[in-house]
Amino acid sequence: MLSIEIEPVWRFQIKGKPQTAVVMLGVLNEIRKTGKLTNAADHAGLSYRHVWNLIEQWSAFFGVPLVETHRGKGTTLTAFGEKLVWAGQRLQARLGPQLENLAQELATEIKPFLRHGANVIRVHASHGFAVPRLRELLDRTPGIGIDLRYVSNQNSLVSLAQDACDLSGVHLPRGALRPQSVAACRELLDPREYRVISFVTRELGLMVKPGNPLRITSLRDIADSGARFVNRDPDSGTRLLFNQLLTQQGIDETSIHGARQIEFTHAAVAAYVASGMADVSFGVEAAARQFGLDFIRLLTEDYFFICRRTFLETEAMQRVIGIMKGREFHEAVSSLPGYAATETGAVKTVREFLDSVALG
Repeated sequence: MLSIEIEPVWRFQIKGKPQTAVVMLGVLNEIRKTGKLTNAADHAGLSYRHVWNLIEQWSAFFGVPLVETHRGKGTTLTAFGEKLVWAGQRLQARLGPQLENLAQELATEIKPFLRHGANVIRVHASHGFAVPRLRELLDRTPGIGIDLRYVSNQNSLVSLAQDACDLSGVHLPRGALRPQSVAACRELLDPREYRVISFVTRELGLMVKPGNPLRITSLRDIADSGARFVNRDPDSGTRLLFNQLLTQQGIDETSIHGARQIEFTHAAVAAYVASGMADVSFGVEAAARQFGLDFIRLLTEDYFFICRRTFLETEAMQRVIGIMKGREFHEAVSSLPGYAATETGAVKTVREFLDSVALG
């Protein structure tokens, strides 16, 4: 199947002289992670001398050094270099899913004019870490194409009801909040029409700076400490879940400093904290670990896919379930902090599903 990638381009301009910074940002990020210029050169596929010249050129362009060398202790970024790297991380985390959606829309528009025999499965699901891993495996499977769009819990179920997708991703918290989350989607689940496929579980909680300097261990601590918070967008399932947790614990959202500051993915809020622009956020453990943050677990979510009964019986969907149950996907999930492949690929009727989640 045709694959399209759309990537943001950083272009700085001083006195009418534009400079494109994609390679430079990658080099700086590798220096930040490893502290070695040689590693950055290898990662970029460039010579050591070329990378050093590149850093000097950019330092001269900005009039500010980007790195500092320490005899016998490697290379570190200056405060300015750090700021550039984290700005790049936030940009990618924020725009990545939106650009993927745009690329998929374009591929779908072009597809009718091309000759190919792939069975395209339309997937609407919230952005996370396990769904892209499944997509990577499906992209390597001959005869199956994936049209993946990132949407919220409720919107994915509406898409399924309107026949705008084949698979709808839904995630539900375990514990006291489960009933109201189930109630929100119950009216869209026709027991005669749909089937439910278990996918993964994931841990959600608070992402804080390394060492947890503000000693935050609960939602109440966020309000009481005056910590700077960064929230998810109002349409996301994670934002809805966070609001439910606040209500459950009797916390007014207005008491949380920065509750109206929003980002659009788990990775984006994690990058916001890691860059020093906030002290705490709420999201999945995998995002916290990706950006070197500490994580305070608050709850577990179960992630499911829902599809029409007739689609479940197709050869393409049976192959998808086979991949979900396979060793390679389970290994991919086990590599994600806070994720687990639990009953992955197991199929339930809607009634069986509702009975089982009621006990969750």
